[in-house]
Amino acid sequence: MKKQLLNALLFCVIPGLLPFSSEPHIVGKVKWILGGAVGMQPMDYFDALLHGSPFIYLIIVLIKWGKAGFQLND
Repeated sequence: MKKQLLNALLFCVIPGLLPFSSEPHIVGKVKWILGGAVGMQPMDYFDALLHGSPFIYLIIVLIKWGKAGFQLND
């Protein structure tokens, strides 16, 4: 479980939050979707899914960790 949690956190920080210098790409996509998604093409939704997938994986790992009683042993 420890390795899965570490991998999920790394996936969220490194590819999930790029670029680091300005607003992360996923934040812009989420704002766009929450703002009504005016002008979004299918490619934009796919891009949001790709950038959001590390966070979905993190949620799945956290749920599994919670079901295991929050123990970090492998």
